[in-house]
Amino acid sequence: MRSIGVVSTSRADYTGYRPLLKALQADPEIDLKLYVSGMHLSPEFGMTVALIEKDGLEIAERIEVLLSSDTPEGIAKSMGVGLIGFGQAFARSRPDILVVMGDRYEMFAAAAAALPFKVPIAHIGGGDVTQGAMDDALRHSMTKLSHLHFVSTEAYARRLIQLGEEPARVIVSGEPALDEIVCAPQLAPEELKLRFGIDVGLAFLLVTFHPVTLEYEQAEAQAEELLAALDAAGFSVIFTMPNADTAGRVIRIKIQRWVKSHPGQGTMVENFGPDGYASVLRRAVAVVGNSSSGLIEAPSFKVPTVNIGNRQAGRIRAASVIDAGCERAEILEAIQKAASAEFRESLGSLVNPYANPANSAVKTIANALKRVELGDSLVKKRFRDLGVS
Repeated sequence: MRSIGVVSTSRADYTGYRPLLKALQADPEIDLKLYVSGMHLSPEFGMTVALIEKDGLEIAERIEVLLSSDTPEGIAKSMGVGLIGFGQAFARSRPDILVVMGDRYEMFAAAAAALPFKVPIAHIGGGDVTQGAMDDALRHSMTKLSHLHFVSTEAYARRLIQLGEEPARVIVSGEPALDEIVCAPQLAPEELKLRFGIDVGLAFLLVTFHPVTLEYEQAEAQAEELLAALDAAGFSVIFTMPNADTAGRVIRIKIQRWVKSHPGQGTMVENFGPDGYASVLRRAVAVVGNSSSGLIEAPSFKVPTVNIGNRQAGRIRAASVIDAGCERAEILEAIQKAASAEFRESLGSLVNPYANPANSAVKTIANALKRVELGDSLVKKRFRDLGVS
């Protein structure tokens, strides 16, 4: 059996991984080793490891990394703790190939720890650009640590080749999260009310606002501008909570105070889970904030997105995405445009640029993980210079 390790550190990557994990677990030729870390193991961020356990997935290792600090020093120390923890895990048992996703610092720690063990790394989500976040540097660094690449678009594939990766190692798969989210069962409004205390019968905005890690000093002011715009917009608001990033707690406190001062208008949910989130997302007037979900998942439901600030700068976006600055007037104007009947009607023929219309992303990734030849030919990479055919 081929041993495939998968690292999951947050609710966001688990949504992307979930259909792939189910496919790998069901394959009799695969020994799945799931490494759970980061926000999954933190009560402050909803202890989302419970979602994994509920799905019946066996966890090979639980690796604690988060410190109770979101300062730059705290984040740097968490990266060091993660490097140690994953190194110890791989010393106990190393997989034949390790799958990592995206651009989180906990994920980078896992990839870096695998390097001295000569564990080949398969990276999902490379080639992307997010100019406002340190994630950008982490993502490209993980590309150079990785040996097999699954990207969502042709443009991202070209970018990896520009970074010196050999074309044969780069596979355009599409976003695996989209395989499941568009087919996820819709929870009824009554079920959503019972589980999460939200009323989706009202016209509501789904708001997720994370710190912009290269602008973390401005996090408090940016959150205040967003909340002022939401005041003026007048819609009901459902918040999902920010990640464990630099200055994330400042935003969290601002949201908690806003919800408390707006009874009946604002609610906050730490984690919906994949099915709950899809059920809420498809009913929203618009997605507002700076989460990648507004660019990657919302277009599949033709739901408008108000994308605020620089966190997602550089990413490919569908016509459903309205970019706005961080000032309240710009945000309010973008919300009003997103909510207009004219704009929503213009999205009737929208195609999600992150979807793979030719094939299932999960099948593409799972088949490649099963069939790729292991050994020196995979681990020993060659840098491909520009202009070399």
